[in-house]
Amino acid sequence: MDRNARIRQTLTTTIHRSDEPSPSLVNADRYVAALTFADYLASVVKNRKWWQDTYRLASVREEHIERAIALASSWKLLAITEDWCGDAVNILPYIARLVEAAPQKLEMRLLGRDANPDLINAHLTADRTRSIPSVIVLDDSYMEHGWWGPRPLPLQEQAMGDWWSLPKDERRVRIRTWYARDRGRQVHDELLRLLEGLTAIRQRPL
Repeated sequence: MDRNARIRQTLTTTIHRSDEPSPSLVNADRYVAALTFADYLASVVKNRKWWQDTYRLASVREEHIERAIALASSWKLLAITEDWCGDAVNILPYIARLVEAAPQKLEMRLLGRDANPDLINAHLTADRTRSIPSVIVLDDSYMEHGWWGPRPLPLQEQAMGDWWSLPKDERRVRIRTWYARDRGRQVHDELLRLLEGLTAIRQRPL
């Protein structure tokens, strides 16, 4: 296996979970100052219609709503994003819909990557890139328990595997088609698996 193949193989990790919470770079003031999804959607400039259409059409499967509501702990999600990012457009509106479906268990705020280099530099991909979106999972004390990103695992495996050698434009079309067919299902499942795992750890007896 050559160096590039090894790098691409490591890039398939999308779920990052810690068995012990750690102090985060986010405190209450920084989290509250971040934008809600509604405010972020109103502020986007690039890909504005794409963001709006994706959010308008996004939905959550009933099984995913039930899993979110069944979480024994509540969680704060902090998404690192930029409006020009196609992956973010295809992912964050679906997470926003999941949060809306389980407001007692989930909330989400968003921060720009370029304005918050300390956050993205602490959540780099395996090959040390500042890929987005990254969704950081915090508890009510703003301790970090894990993070997810930048793409659903099956898509990342294809994008960094079989599609890697394709021309950039063709690879972009295939990625967008994958998102359109999946309709947020994989994003919801992976995020919920992360949250369920973190909740189980949090519920362990001391």
